[in-house]
Amino acid sequence: MGALALACLAATTALCQSPAQSAAQSPAPSTSSLPSAPTPHVAPLKLAGDVVVEQGTGQPMPLSLDDAVELGLKHNLQLNLARQNQHLVHGEVLTVANNLLPSLTAKASTGTQEINLAAMGFKPTSLESFGISPSQFKTIVKVSTTSAELDMNQQLFNVPAYYLYRAAQKADRVASMTELNQEGAVTIDVASQYLLALADASEIENAQALVKADEVAFQQADDSHNHGVGTNLDVLRARVQLQTEQQVLISAQDTFSKDKIALNRMMGIPADQELTLTDKAPYNEFSELPLDEAKRIAYSRRKDLLSLEAQLEVAERAGKAVKFERLPSLSFNGHYGVIGETTGMYHGDFSAQGKLSVPIFEEGQLRGENEVAGAQTDALREQIASLRITIEEQIRTAMLDVDSSAQLVKVARSNVDLASEELDQASQRFTAGVDDNLAVVRAQAALAQAQTQLISTLYQYNVSKLMLARNTGVVESQYKTYLGL
Repeated sequence: MGALALACLAATTALCQSPAQSAAQSPAPSTSSLPSAPTPHVAPLKLAGDVVVEQGTGQPMPLSLDDAVELGLKHNLQLNLARQNQHLVHGEVLTVANNLLPSLTAKASTGTQEINLAAMGFKPTSLESFGISPSQFKTIVKVSTTSAELDMNQQLFNVPAYYLYRAAQKADRVASMTELNQEGAVTIDVASQYLLALADASEIENAQALVKADEVAFQQADDSHNHGVGTNLDVLRARVQLQTEQQVLISAQDTFSKDKIALNRMMGIPADQELTLTDKAPYNEFSELPLDEAKRIAYSRRKDLLSLEAQLEVAERAGKAVKFERLPSLSFNGHYGVIGETTGMYHGDFSAQGKLSVPIFEEGQLRGENEVAGAQTDALREQIASLRITIEEQIRTAMLDVDSSAQLVKVARSNVDLASEELDQASQRFTAGVDDNLAVVRAQAALAQAQTQLISTLYQYNVSKLMLARNTGVVESQYKTYLGL
């Protein structure tokens, strides 16, 4: 029983050790982007072993942030594996619980057999000494019998089995926390990827607008040169600026396409599925969350912490199962049935047996198992204490990121306004012939940089708010609230 208890604890720890480690690390924003969700139906590809591979619809699929998260929660491989693990642990709990329940088995049988007495050594002539004529006995006998039986086994007193069942109950909760923790990880990964895709789309829009503006500036410089009021240097500057922005546009489009493929993979849908993002990059100032309140929420909602606490209870109960192995165990076995000739008389038969088991000369094994259980319990306590400190560190860091990125967004927006005004004035001076287009080119480069910085800081601001929601343990249910949607 002690070995079984320790095996239960070891299996639970192995199955559920990842949440404490994965959630303690902040997921780094990936370089992938857009999400998608299939609408038209395309027959899936069926492979050997009933493996089904979904195919792209061939048409762009409209996708909102909610759709992306929903698809991720439905199709993400790691999350589905966590769900299957939860079912596995629940099945093991039922198996352990069965050890405490009475076991009843009913059996019924009927049959006919023909026996050759002569072949078994019986000689009818041996009956003559008893005054019985051998002719009255047949050497081949046919017998039909029917029986019905009911067997019962019941543990009457087994303390280790009881605590092992209690440990298995908590193991079920550990698996549930693992699944919920994975849901949070999938939510923040998919949401961050969707926001990155929106940032890519914004980069493309800005690059397209700047390309058009550069085309106009190049045409103006070329016209001025043809009319003898401009220089060839102005034309060269305008052409270089135009081609530079065209390169930026091509790069942004390539990044956007690759990010969409990565997001498709993250959501568990075909890589060739085209997407149309229906949401815009959100911007909403986040109301300040007091540190003590954030810590209180995290300590009650962080799934990795709850998982470790449940693992600790598993270890403590498994340790009690080992401790009480020194106690005797009492069980009962009972049997009742009837048997007889099929067409004749039946007779009942029964048995009742009580069994008392007392461990003797097992002290070395029991002490060893108890020491292993104690070490596992102490290790879990230390992990819990360390994780609580880590959670506070993560919350403080996330709050600093939210505050700093919010200020960066404000500065970046101001820079875009100033760069736009500078470009407008430079363009007016060039059009009026007061100055060459060098100032225009510089102003266009400054505006492009300011717009890129604004997109980047807005993305960082939204991701930092998602990370704060993740670190407080509520991202899977409140990500829209933190984003201000």
